[in-house]
Amino acid sequence: MDYIKRILVGKPLKSDAGDNHKLNKFSALAMLSSDALSSVAYGTEQIVLVLVTVSMAAIWYSIPIALGVVVLLVSLTLSYRQIIHAYPQGGGAYKVSSENLGKNYGLVAGGSLLIDYMLTVAVSVSAGAEAITSAIPQLFGHQVIIAVVIVFILMLMNLRGLRESASFLMFPVYCFIGMTFLLIVVGIAKIFLGLSPYHATSAVGAVIPGASIALVLRAFSSGSASLTGVEAISNAVPFFKKPRATNAAMTLVMMSTILGIFFAGITFLNYWLGIVPLEKVTLLSQVASTVFGKNVLFFFFQFSTAMILAVAANTGFSAFPMLSFNLAKDKYMPHMYMERGDRLGYSNGIITLAVGAILLLFIFDGSTERLIPLYSIGVFIPFALSQTGMVRHWMKRGGNWGFTAIPNILGALISFAIIIILFIFRLADIWPFFIIMPVLLYIFYRIHDHYVRVAEQLRLMERTEEHEYRGNTVLVLVGNVTQVDIGAINYARSIGDHVIAMHVATDENKEKEEEIKREFQSHFPDIRLSVLHSSYRSIVGPVIRYVDLVSKNSRKHNYTTTVIVPQFVPNKAWQSILHNQTSLKIRYYLSFREQIVVANYSYHLKK
Repeated sequence: MDYIKRILVGKPLKSDAGDNHKLNKFSALAMLSSDALSSVAYGTEQIVLVLVTVSMAAIWYSIPIALGVVVLLVSLTLSYRQIIHAYPQGGGAYKVSSENLGKNYGLVAGGSLLIDYMLTVAVSVSAGAEAITSAIPQLFGHQVIIAVVIVFILMLMNLRGLRESASFLMFPVYCFIGMTFLLIVVGIAKIFLGLSPYHATSAVGAVIPGASIALVLRAFSSGSASLTGVEAISNAVPFFKKPRATNAAMTLVMMSTILGIFFAGITFLNYWLGIVPLEKVTLLSQVASTVFGKNVLFFFFQFSTAMILAVAANTGFSAFPMLSFNLAKDKYMPHMYMERGDRLGYSNGIITLAVGAILLLFIFDGSTERLIPLYSIGVFIPFALSQTGMVRHWMKRGGNWGFTAIPNILGALISFAIIIILFIFRLADIWPFFIIMPVLLYIFYRIHDHYVRVAEQLRLMERTEEHEYRGNTVLVLVGNVTQVDIGAINYARSIGDHVIAMHVATDENKEKEEEIKREFQSHFPDIRLSVLHSSYRSIVGPVIRYVDLVSKNSRKHNYTTTVIVPQFVPNKAWQSILHNQTSLKIRYYLSFREQIVVANYSYHLKK
C-alpha cells in the first residue's frame, strides 16, 4: 500500500519546506480562481433558462441583470480585499463572522461554505461533463461517470501538494482565459464590421407579456451563482508566498476583473446573436460556434471550456481543507482535519470533500440545473454574514467608518436580497439546505462540547490525585498452548506480581479442553489456569466478564490489572486475513474498561 501511495501521491516532503511550496500570484490565479472563472460557462445560461419560461423575447432582460451581477461582483471584490488585509491568517467569512457577529453566526457561515464547496466540486465537474458531451454527443448519458472520474483525478492531484496541482492547472485555466478573450474580441469585432447581424429575440426595453419583477429577481439570483468562488482566495491566504496578504489581494483583483469582463461580454454576445437554450448544447457552445464557426477554433474553445469546468472544482479542493483546519482548530471539527499529509496538504479535508461531492453527483444525477439553487444559497449566506461582519469591524474601529464600509454595506444588502429571493421563489429547490444546516450545527456543538470536556479532565491541577499501586495482576489469554503463549506467559511473569492464565472452552469440545489443561500444566505448573466456559461460539463475552471480575478484586488491594492478548504475526501482511481476528475484538471491548491496561504480545513468524 505504501508503494502504491508513493506512485499516486509522491514522496513525503519535509515539514520545513517553507515558501518553496507556496503559491505566487499566477499559480494562485490558476488554482484558486478556476471556480469563479469557469462560472461564465453557465452563468449566462442560468439567467436565460429562467427568462425563457415566459418567452424567448424576455432574453433582453439578461443585459440589465448581468450589469447587476457585475455591480455585486465589484462590491464583493472590494469587501474581500479588505477581509484579506484584516484577516491575513485566512478563514474568510468564518473568521469575520465569528469575531464580529459571534460564534453562532461564524458557524453558520463556516457550515454553509463547507456545503458550498462540496456543491462547487459537484457543479463544476457536472458542468464539465456536460461540456464534454456537447462536443462529443456520443457520450451523452454518461455525465455522472465522467464527473466522478474527474473528481477522483482532482483528489489525487491535490493530495500531491500545492505546487504540483497549481502547475497542472496552469494550462487549462490560462488556455480558457485566452480562448474566451479571443471569443469576445472576435465576436465584438464581427459586430462592428457588420459580419454578425443583429438577431436578438427582442429589442432592449421591449415590453414582454407575462414578464414580472419576480421573474427578473429569480433570474438575477440564478445568475449570481457566477460569483461563487470569489471568497476562496480570502480563505486560502496562508497558501500564498510572502507578502501573503498583498499577493492574495492582487490575485483577487485580477480574477474579478477577468470574471467581470467575460461574464458581461458573453451575456452581450448571447443577446446580440439571438441564442436560445437547446437541450443537448450549452449556450456558450452555441455562441462559440456562431462566432468562430465549426472549425478548429471552436473545438479548441470547447476543449478549453471542458477543461476549466473540470478543474474548476479545484477551488473547492483548495478552500475546503483550509476552512476545515480553522474549524478544527476552534474545536468544531475533528482534529484530524488539522493534520498535514505527506505532501504538506490537509489530506483528510481533501478526501472528505471528494467523497461528499461524489455522493451529491449520484443524488442529483449530475444535473447542473438541480444543483445550482443549493449552490447559490450555500454561498450567499456566507457572503451576507461576512459583509455584515466587516461593517461591524469598521464600526468598532471608529473614525470615518461609514465611507470605508460602503462596499460591505452594498454587498450585504444585495446578498441578503438574494437570500430572500431564493427563499421566496426557489424554496422547492433549496429546502434540503435548511435541514442539513441545523444538523451540521448540532454536530459542530457536540464536537466542541466533547473537546471541552476532554480538556477539563486532562488538565493538570495544582493538586492532582496520585495513585500508588502496590502490585500488578496480569491476565494472559491462552488458546492452544503454543510458542506464542509461552512467550506471553514469560513476559507476564516479568511485569506481574500475580499472573493468571485464562482459556475459554466451548461445551461441545471437552476433549480439547482437557488436552489444553494437561499441556499448560506441563509447561507452567506454577501458573493458575482459569478455564471459562461458553455456551455459545464467541469467546469475547466470557473474557470481558472475567476481566471485570478480576479487575474489581484487584482494585480492592490497590493492584493494577493488565490483560495480555497474545497473537502471531504472519510473515506477509496479506496473510493476516487468513487467520482469526478475535484478538482485535477483545482489545476493542477492553479499551472501554476503566483502570485496565491492555497489552498486545506479538510473535512474528519467519516463514
